[in-house]
Amino acid sequence: MRGLFVTGTDTGVGKTVLSAALVAAIAAEGESVSAYKPVVTGLGEEPAQEAWPQDHELLAQMAGMTPEQVAPLRYAPAVSPHLAATMAGERIDAAQLIEPALALAQGGTLIVEGVGGLLVPFNEQFTVRDLAVELALPLLIAARPGLGTINHTLLTLQAARAVGLEVRAVVLTPWPRRPSDLEQSNRETIARMGEIEIVDLALVAHTDRSNLAQAGANLPWQKWLTPGRGTHSRT
Repeated sequence: MRGLFVTGTDTGVGKTVLSAALVAAIAAEGESVSAYKPVVTGLGEEPAQEAWPQDHELLAQMAGMTPEQVAPLRYAPAVSPHLAATMAGERIDAAQLIEPALALAQGGTLIVEGVGGLLVPFNEQFTVRDLAVELALPLLIAARPGLGTINHTLLTLQAARAVGLEVRAVVLTPWPRRPSDLEQSNRETIARMGEIEIVDLALVAHTDRSNLAQAGANLPWQKWLTPGRGTHSRT
């Protein structure tokens, strides 16, 4: 399977922007690419930014798919997937998450966006991390550049590596044009202590395809998709 799994240190740290930028950039190169976000919650809430579509809608626009193809399971409450399913009188099974991803991967490159962080549960026994292990895709970690990110990012790296996931990079987003001493120090500290490549993704102000494709073109996605890259690359 050719693709990348985008996770985050928390919710709201830029996973969807990173995923959409990757999809748009790969598609701009003429490659076949699909997007997959297994579960979307919070559809009953207003988007954080009025001009921005819901996560699965944005990914669908970039991939030329329907929102339903991107996210097979969709819930209104802004809660964790396992609770949203329970509130709907359902239970999410692992097969419901794995099989659509495998089907989409047959069409070329697959960009999977997780839900929240790695240990978010889909049910009592199956987490986002378990899904990443099942799909065996290299991992990207989206993280904030500001205060608190060192602990959150290093814990996410530890959780990923503990089960053998191959982490390609930490992507700090949105990376400011003039980073503060704190942000620069966070970047250097995560790279050193986590022994990981750090890549910056600047603020993406608009959701049009060209803007996201340009943001994605500035990321080394071709390298990330190359088999056999190590997990402990220093900057």
